[in-house]
Amino acid sequence: MLDQYKQQQPYLLALDSIIFGFDGESLKVLLVKRGVEEKTWSLMGGWLQPAESLEQAAARILFELTGFTNVYLEQLYAFGDPHRDPIVRTVSVAYFSLVKIEDYEKKISDLFQASWFSIYDLPPLLFDHADMVELAIKRLRYKAAQHPIGFELLPEKFTIPQLKKLYDAVYNTEFDKRNFSRKILSTNLLIKLEEKQKGFSKRGAYFYQVDTSKYHSITNSFLNFIPNSELGL
Repeated sequence: MLDQYKQQQPYLLALDSIIFGFDGESLKVLLVKRGVEEKTWSLMGGWLQPAESLEQAAARILFELTGFTNVYLEQLYAFGDPHRDPIVRTVSVAYFSLVKIEDYEKKISDLFQASWFSIYDLPPLLFDHADMVELAIKRLRYKAAQHPIGFELLPEKFTIPQLKKLYDAVYNTEFDKRNFSRKILSTNLLIKLEEKQKGFSKRGAYFYQVDTSKYHSITNSFLNFIPNSELGL
């Protein structure tokens, strides 16, 4: 048995993070510049340590790079093309996370030259990182249609128009205002606040908060949050 292990070639295992954020208008992904002179960007990532599980490593890397804990983090896919890294054979397990941009701006480490890019206007990316982002967008769209995970990208209190803008950005489309509002409110996941958003209209839009107890109880349930008819599917 030991001889069989000895005959195997060792490989590196990396973890790459597709970090999504929403700035109120656009869905964005956080990228790191590879070298001062180079024009290539990459996802944030790191290496699996001997005593870590994949989940522990993904959470640690996210914390080291952004200062975030307790954010939405989901394993996406394992990328193992033999030639994906020209230096040494490396398998990468990709995770995607959802963060609030305004919180991130306060916690970003000065050690990393990082910038937010619209998912529809990405620069050249390292290795197969563009494939990772593309797959993560597809997963996010699927999840957001079935689960209310989009709330993870919003401030603690938000308006229905702000929520609609998020879903417009995720799906790169324009949802009908009335249908969207009716569908969202029918989930009974939102708590209407007395406070209104000021400066955007005469009447102002009411702020809402997520009912966290209901949210966590249905996270793993299928809600048909955004019907296929709305997406043209």
